[in-house]
Amino acid sequence: MQDLKLRTKRFAVDCWQLCAKIPKSRELDAWVRQLIRCSSSIGANYRASQRAKSTADFINKLKIVEEEADETIYWLELFLEVLDINHEEMKRLKIESEELLAITVASIKTTRRNHKK
Repeated sequence: MQDLKLRTKRFAVDCWQLCAKIPKSRELDAWVRQLIRCSSSIGANYRASQRAKSTADFINKLKIVEEEADETIYWLELFLEVLDINHEEMKRLKIESEELLAITVASIKTTRRNHKK
């Protein structure tokens, strides 16, 4: 699904661009690195799922996408609580991460259901 590959890549870039605007401090830098890692991992692992060697491998890679999307939501929630800047962009990215998470969970459920047949 090319659209989701592009969407997850765009999401990683958008998170990176948000992080570039966050003020530099020892405390925030740790969170920025975490957000960059997990948001970019969503797309990387989704791409890897498209080259899975088996159904189990596909599900395993999507489970990683699920975990990384949930972690991304967590970091964005923390930023929303402690920063007074870019709230609209953070909210937009949080919604996008929630949508990517929902798509991933639905894909896992569908794959498991179809694999049992």
